[in-house]
Amino acid sequence: MRKILLASVATMGVTLAMSGGAKAQPVKPVAPGTMVVHFNGYFQFEVGNTGSSYNNITTSAGTYKLNPVSSIGDFRLYPGFDAQTVNGLDYGVATDIRTGYSSAGVGQNGKITTTTTSTTTATTKAGKTTYTTTSTSVTGGQSGLYVKRAYGYLGAPAYGFVRFGQTDSATTLLQSGVVEAFGDGGQWTLEGGQAIMFPSNAVPAGSNQFIYADQAAVYSTDKVVYITPVFAGFSGVAGYEPNSDGLKEGYNSCASATSTCAALSSSPVAGDIGSRRKNTFDVGGQYLATVDGFKIKAGVTYLNGSPVSYDGPKVTSGALVNGYDNLSVWQAGGQVTFAGLTLGANIKGGQLLDGYAFKPKGSRDALAYTLGASYVIGPYVLGASYFNSQSAGTDFPTAKEARTLSEYGIATGANYVISPNLSLFTQYMYGHRHQPGNATTTLVNPAGNTQGQSIALGATLKW
Repeated sequence: MRKILLASVATMGVTLAMSGGAKAQPVKPVAPGTMVVHFNGYFQFEVGNTGSSYNNITTSAGTYKLNPVSSIGDFRLYPGFDAQTVNGLDYGVATDIRTGYSSAGVGQNGKITTTTTSTTTATTKAGKTTYTTTSTSVTGGQSGLYVKRAYGYLGAPAYGFVRFGQTDSATTLLQSGVVEAFGDGGQWTLEGGQAIMFPSNAVPAGSNQFIYADQAAVYSTDKVVYITPVFAGFSGVAGYEPNSDGLKEGYNSCASATSTCAALSSSPVAGDIGSRRKNTFDVGGQYLATVDGFKIKAGVTYLNGSPVSYDGPKVTSGALVNGYDNLSVWQAGGQVTFAGLTLGANIKGGQLLDGYAFKPKGSRDALAYTLGASYVIGPYVLGASYFNSQSAGTDFPTAKEARTLSEYGIATGANYVISPNLSLFTQYMYGHRHQPGNATTTLVNPAGNTQGQSIALGATLKW
C-alpha cells in the first residue's frame, strides 16, 4: 500500500487510522443532505538495476539470464462517494481498482491475436473441393483491471462506523510502527513496487513478508468491520470474515457443495486445504496522543482463522499427515513523531507463514520485527527500514527435521515532493533468505542462501 502522496477515498480509512483515529469518515466531511463523488487515481513508475542469486540460472536446456535493468509500474483508480443524511448519518463507498499481472511478452493495448489458417479437403460429386478454415486464437495480452478493495460504510463519529465488503480490518488499520512512507511506499510488500523486480525465490518471502500487514491476503477478502469512536485517544477495530473469497468470488459455479464454492468448510481435495480459510476474526486497539509536540501512536491486534478441514482419504506424506494449525497472529507496535522525524517499531508472531498462510502442525511459530525511521524537511523525505524474521518456511515437513527460514531486508529511500500530487524518489533495497535444504535455494547454494539488491529511480503521481 502506498502511504506517500495518497489521499484518496480508497485509502482514507487507513490514513485516518494511522494519523488521527480509526474512523471511516470522508476525507473532507460533507454537508448534511449532500453527496461528493470521487474519481481519484494513482500512477507510479520506476526503473531499477537489480541483481540476485537467481538472475542467472543454468538448466539442462541451457542458461537463462535476466537483464539487470528493468522497470515496474502501477496504475490504480479510486472511484467512490461520501455522503451524509440530513440527520447526520455518514455513508459512502470506496474502491481500489488496479492493473493486473500477466506473463512476459510484447507490450500491447488490450490483447494481441494470432491468426492460424488450416486447410482441409473433401470429395464431392463435382470433384475434389478444397475448404479453407480460418481460426483466431488469443495469445499474450494483459489481464486488465481488477478490484482489490470495494466496500461501503455507514456511521457517525459519536457511534463508530461499520464497513462491509473487501476492506481492511484491525490487523491492517491498526498496524503501528511499520514505517513505509518513503521511496516507493511499499518496500517488501507485494504491492506493485520495486520488490516486484526481484526473482521471487531470491528475496524474503518473494516480497510478501508477514511483518507487513498491508498485503492482499489480509485486506482483499470480504468481511464486516466495526470501527469504534475515539475515547480519550483510544479506539478499537473488530472484523469478521466468513471465508477468504472476495465479493462475488466462489459464486460462479456452486450447484452443490464442492471446491468451487465460496463457503467451503471441509473438502476431500488436498489442494483446498491450507490455501483457504474460514471464520476469521481480528480485533485490536490503538492509542493516539500529542504531548509537547510529540505525536505518539501505539497499537496491538490479534487475528485468528481456521483452515478448510480435510475430509478425504488418509494421506501418508506431506503437510496433510498432521494438518494445519489455525492462523493465529498477534502484533504490537508503536511510533513517535517530532519535528518531522518519525521512529517506529513493530513485532508480529504466531502460527503463520509468509503471506499470512497456514503453517503445518508441528512446525515452529513465526516471529518478526521491524525498525524504521523517516524524516521530512521541507519538500524532502528521507527514510530507512530493517526487518528480521524467522518462520517454518517451505522446508517442513519434507525435511528430516524442521529447519528455520531466516529472512531480513533493508530499504532506504529519498523523495522530492514537487507538489502534493507529484513526487520523485530513489530507493535501495537488499534482501536475504536462508533455509538449509530448501528445494528452491539448493539450485543456487546447497546451504540455502540467496540474496538480492536493487536501486531504483521513480515518480509517483496522483489525483
